[in-house]
Amino acid sequence: MEHQFKKGQHILKTLGKPRSPSYIFEKDVLSAKAHEFKDAFGQELPDTGFYFAMKSNNCPDVSVAVLEAGFGLDVSSGLELSMALELGARDIVFSGPGKTEAELSLAVANNDKVVVLMDSVGELGRLSKIAARNQRTVLAGVRLTTEPHGLWRKFGIVKSELGAFISQCRKHEYIEFMGLQFHSSWNMGPERQIAFIQELGDCLGALSPEDRRVIKFIDIGGGYWPEKGEWLHESATVPGLVKHALGIETQDKGHYLNPATPVNVFAEKLGAAIRKHIHSRIPCKICFEPGRWICHDAMLLLMSVVDRKFDDLVVTDAGTNAVGWERFETDYFPVLNLSRPAFLEKSCMILGSLCTPRDVWGYSYWGDDIKEGDILMIPSQGAYTYSLRQNFIKPVPDVIVFP
Repeated sequence: MEHQFKKGQHILKTLGKPRSPSYIFEKDVLSAKAHEFKDAFGQELPDTGFYFAMKSNNCPDVSVAVLEAGFGLDVSSGLELSMALELGARDIVFSGPGKTEAELSLAVANNDKVVVLMDSVGELGRLSKIAARNQRTVLAGVRLTTEPHGLWRKFGIVKSELGAFISQCRKHEYIEFMGLQFHSSWNMGPERQIAFIQELGDCLGALSPEDRRVIKFIDIGGGYWPEKGEWLHESATVPGLVKHALGIETQDKGHYLNPATPVNVFAEKLGAAIRKHIHSRIPCKICFEPGRWICHDAMLLLMSVVDRKFDDLVVTDAGTNAVGWERFETDYFPVLNLSRPAFLEKSCMILGSLCTPRDVWGYSYWGDDIKEGDILMIPSQGAYTYSLRQNFIKPVPDVIVFP
């Protein structure tokens, strides 16, 4: 907590009194995380590619910073693809289901910069028609679903269909099939990725030598959780959910840690699995699509207290429309009072200014006291917040690039 208070005080000293509310984007933090991720996996694997998942934070300044760090961009819509091209990206992977004709056409028009990760046989046909009409050869791969049941069936093809899919690609003159992608989300550790890598190795072993030779890359996606872990209020834990189901009210506003694996351990264990199950069959490039891990700590929120209604309830000038959903009812992030710093956490409802009761920032703050006009800081707001912000009731905060 001392580090966060020092950071907040340094920001205020440098910026004076910044606009409130506002996002502060720390470019140096993002650059350091990008290089740390690359270094960890680069030490384990000989041929790697890195793509930042734009959906985790679509602020243009963030994408510029990761491009400067040597990353490509992973886009999952025509909107993101257009932004990536406008920013000058020249190494883009385009993933996601349900790509429209307009989106595929944009990818085809930029075939020297974009690899299309196809999601189905139907998409292969649509992409082929557009490519043939424009007489442009498209570099492409296919997504494999990691969970062939339930809602995750939406993504990709099942691995048993891979050989047939590659055969279909050979029938399309303007499609150059080059590789595979898979993705598992919310990876607190590498176990699920390792399990699928083993399954994928068996699948690759069953392909013909001709089919294996065309596979130049395997993209193992993202979903890596930052190693500080996930902090939750009791309401999001199993005991809390049981209490809620039983109708038991609790005043416990404690916070509970769901630990995550350090990135060097991710790299070590995934590297070993890849060497054993994939590189023993195909000497291909391995690609990664981190999003949350790169940008989580690179943005923070500043806001001001506008009303102290009770000793244990204040209202700020920021609404949770700034993050797009009622995240802080379940997720815990420390609220630091930069105006009255102290290494002491005090109970207090920190609420936003939206005309809805579900506008919650937290149930406590770190500081000596809290009064009207105080500046509050919430760290680690770089992932899946800015991208989800919305103009609901109140405007969204501006972004200040720091330093």
